[in-house]
Order: sequence, then structure tokens, then C-alpha cells
Amino acid sequence: MRKTVSKRVRWKGFSSPQVIISGFLLIVLLGAALLCLPVSSADRSFTRFSDALFTSVSAVCVTGLVTVDTATHWSLFGQMMILLLIQTGGMGVVTIAVAAAKLSGKRIGLRQRSTMMESISAPQVGGIVKMTGFILKTSAVIEGAGAVLLCPVFIRDLGVLRGIWYSVFHSVSAFCNAGFDLFGVRSPFSSLTSYHDNGYVCAVVMILIISGGISFMTWDDMRRFGLRLKKYSVQSKIILVTSAALIVLPAAAFFFTEYRSEPFGARLLHSLFQSVTSRTAGFNTTDLSAMTGPGKMLMTALMLVGGSPGSTAGGMKTTTLAVLLIAAVSVIRRCDDAEAFGRRIPESAVRNAGAILFIYLFLFTSSAAAISLIEGLPLSDCLFETGSAVGTVGLTLGLTPSLSTVSHVILMALMFLGRVGVLTLIYAALPSGTDTDSRLPMEKISIG
Repeated sequence: MRKTVSKRVRWKGFSSPQVIISGFLLIVLLGAALLCLPVSSADRSFTRFSDALFTSVSAVCVTGLVTVDTATHWSLFGQMMILLLIQTGGMGVVTIAVAAAKLSGKRIGLRQRSTMMESISAPQVGGIVKMTGFILKTSAVIEGAGAVLLCPVFIRDLGVLRGIWYSVFHSVSAFCNAGFDLFGVRSPFSSLTSYHDNGYVCAVVMILIISGGISFMTWDDMRRFGLRLKKYSVQSKIILVTSAALIVLPAAAFFFTEYRSEPFGARLLHSLFQSVTSRTAGFNTTDLSAMTGPGKMLMTALMLVGGSPGSTAGGMKTTTLAVLLIAAVSVIRRCDDAEAFGRRIPESAVRNAGAILFIYLFLFTSSAAAISLIEGLPLSDCLFETGSAVGTVGLTLGLTPSLSTVSHVILMALMFLGRVGVLTLIYAALPSGTDTDSRLPMEKISIG
């Protein structure tokens, strides 16, 4: 009896960030253990734990970086395990756990609701269980629709059974912004390059990527209010405007700087796809190594931004970038508050955005410098890889499979941080500050 009470007390002592971190770690380790088994590999041999762990981390963190080709190394069982890990990581470990508890008839307590709120970046605890159901239904509908739309092309090219499996796999991978693909059967690590001129496949994949990269809270606003945009929350408005800008403006930049030898239609398609996939998806339809330096730099910046909070995507988040830009505009205009859509943005949001930007830039640059020193590779190429990892994107210049174990560990840490969020990890590791009414004296400091 004492042991049971002790366990309950210890569990209740966990903070929400600690529960989220523990859940992701548990799924990662379980996935790695299953992928090590002979049944998971195509040749029915044991897979090295380092490769299994890297694949599991990449799948749960919906990144797409791999050390072994997904199509040729893994068996059907292994690919199914990877897809399950992608789905769990995309919707969130806590979301899956709450959904399972709800289906089993268990009561969802305030503690679980609070953890769920933090996991999906919901504004309040009220209605959080209903939101869990909405997330599951939305994911199923969009992924199912994507699979149906991809089926005609993949069945034509691969046969009925294989075409259906490829349609389901790539629909889930695209919606979850994971970037895993099964087209290594044509050429190892080839992603969607064999469909680079197929506007239909590229369009379906782009729609799935964008759908997954938008917050489920925003999808809920769309469901409730339709085209009545004024009724949307400020966060949803910021997400929609920022996401649209991060698609259109980079696409225009890619169009005028890259793919100059391509016809107009192909050039436009490649530019748009590159703009969409660079933020967290990880699919590629063209040779990334052939891009110009400015093109790679723009891709790296997009990878760092990532998707939106409460979505299937990772990265620094669109709202972080938007809040920093809004705050900068308020400073230029000499306004006391950062404002957007007729609302004042809390100072705490501006501080958090600044902290997240600093931490991401530090992790991004320091990790790239470390890998460059360890591997003897150009810093610019290493920056691309670390940006892809911390932004949970999965795009690569081909370096990942050949890196050493130490560099793989660095990339795994970046992927994990990029998915769960750096502030979540910090809040889980450090005790919360003590509340007090006393404040230190203020003294002005010159900035700029």
C-alpha cells in the first residue's frame, strides 16, 4: 500500500514539461528497441542500435534525417513501426495518451488536462478533451484524403497493394511534416526527385505539409468560424498571415535566384515546393547541392523558423518570428506595446520569443561548429545540417549518413530539442522561479 501511494505522489510531483519530455523519451527508446529486431530489417538481421535510435528519434521528432535508407533497409514491419512513430510524434505523445485514456473510459483529471494544454499550446484548460478528439479526427480526415489523392499516381507506377501503402505512408509523413519517404527503391535517399515534374503529386504533398504545419487551434477556428476571419483568435490570424508570407516571399526569391535553366512552369513549381518543404517537411524534388549559396542560406533560415505552435511541425515556430517582428516595429514606431490585429501582445510573449531565438541560434551555430571540427567539413554545409535537425526538417546535403557517431548524437539532441521545444526542456530541468512581491531597483541600460 505504501509503495502505491509513493508512486502516486512521485507522479503527481512531475511538472507538465517533465511529463512531455518523459513521454517522448519513452516512445523514442521503445521505437529504437523494436527497430533493432531482425523482423524490422529487410535482410532479417539485427540493426545497429545507433542506426535504430537515430531513426526512432528522427521519426518521433518528425524530422526525416536518416542514416540508412528507409525503403531498402527496413522491412514492411519496420516501415510500419516508423510510420507509427511519425504519427505519434506528429500528433504528440500526450495527445495519443489522453485519447487512449478517453477510449478506455478513464477519467481525464485536471493534471492530464493541464499537460495536454501545454502539449498542444492551447490557451486554456477548458474544452481540452474535446480538442483531443478534434485533433484525431482532423488528422485522420486530412491524411485519408491525401492518401486517396495520391493513390491514382502511385498505383499506376507501383501496382495496387504497393501503391496504396506508399500513398498512406507519404500522406502521413507529409501531414506530420516528417519527410520520410520510400522511394529509395529507385535511388537511395532520393526523396521525391522522381516526381519533380509531376505537378499533381507535388501539389498534394504541399497541401498536406501546409495543413500539418498550421496549428490545430487554427483549424478549430476555421471549423467554427469559416471565412469570418474577424472572429479568429489573434494567434490564428498571426499564424495564417505569417505562414502565407513564409510561402510566397521565399518562393519568389527562389524563382528569381534558382532553377534558371528550367521552363517557366517547372521553375515556378520547384520554387513553390522548395519554399513549402524547407520549413519543416524535409521532402525534396531537386538536387539541393546544386543550389546557390544564397538559396541554401534562405533554406536554412526557413528551416529554423519551422511550423506553428500546436501543429505537427517543430522548429522555432512562426509565432516566434512574428512576435519579434511586431516588437521590432513597435520599437521603430516608439510605441509602448507590441500590437497586432487590435490587440496588445503580452511582454512575456516578447521575452519568450527573444529567448527562443537566442537559444536556437546558439544551438544551431555551436553544433555546426562542433560537427565541422569533428568531421573536417565546411561550416556552411554543417550549418545546413544542424538547421535541418533543430528545425525538425530533414533536408540534407548528403552528409548525415557518413557522419561519425558523435555528430549523430549532436543531431539527435537537436532533433529532440526542436520537437519538444527548448523552453519545455528548460522548464522540465530547472525549478520554477519563486513568486515574490519584492522587486530589485531598476536602472536604465543603453541599447543600440
